[in-house]
Amino acid sequence: MTSNWVMPKDSGLCWDNINFFDNDFSGDIGEILFGQKPKDIVNINMLSPDATSDGWLRKKWSIVNDKRVLIKGGSGVFEQEPFNEAIATAVMERLNITHVPYDLFCIPSSEDENIYSVCENFVTSQTELVPAWRVVQTLKRLSSDSELAHLLRCCEGLGMEVSGITSNIDKMLTLDYIIANEDRHYNNFGFLRNAESLEWMGFAPIYDSGTSLWYNTQKVGAIVDAKPFKKKHDEQIKLVQSLNWFKYDALKDIATYCIETFARSSTIANDRAEAIGNAVMHRAGIVEKMR
Repeated sequence: MTSNWVMPKDSGLCWDNINFFDNDFSGDIGEILFGQKPKDIVNINMLSPDATSDGWLRKKWSIVNDKRVLIKGGSGVFEQEPFNEAIATAVMERLNITHVPYDLFCIPSSEDENIYSVCENFVTSQTELVPAWRVVQTLKRLSSDSELAHLLRCCEGLGMEVSGITSNIDKMLTLDYIIANEDRHYNNFGFLRNAESLEWMGFAPIYDSGTSLWYNTQKVGAIVDAKPFKKKHDEQIKLVQSLNWFKYDALKDIATYCIETFARSSTIANDRAEAIGNAVMHRAGIVEKMR
């Protein structure tokens, strides 16, 4: 959710009274997206942030314990993405990488027995997320610029502090190498901006890391595609300028954490969970050797 909005001229609408950060919203669209029937199927209430959600996974915004949260499901045979989000969160916690925390979640008072990921909304009525794809469109790319160099040049042109951005990108690319993330496209990372002053606040906390850990293949440890700057992780990890912050020992329990997390899944066997945990530690070991 962002704080951008439009209203009919002379409508008298007030942002404070209608924004989804501070006010209730309808769950009708979310129920439909999750295969449920709204209470009033004839008069569906479209007043919901779900009306503008993108992506291909089943997801919906909800208010749980007075907090705005995004609930998101899995896909394919393994339905692995929610568990991947929890594992990525654990990796980032141990490496002190700024991130959006994800937990595993069962929808209360529901016949739906699936396990979903859940995270709190990390923007407010005073801030907004600007995806990287918008930033890279602010300047024409020079023929001599790599994709990463172009992004950094655009950040500098917008007045952002580039050294801080570079450090955060180093951590993002390192995370994505360790968890074999296949989908860090330009809409899956971005920057925070003050919605009132339009002042840039820096790199956004890392979010949306579920398309990882060989989520859609039986071949755990296989070579997978990378994004956004290179097509393969072995090439992309070489873009990292500093690994002085990386601490391999902080991840010593991650293999066990993977096994314990996947144990909650009805579609992921223990041998697959063990293989994923070992593959993550193997890739972390490669990063350690690069320091």
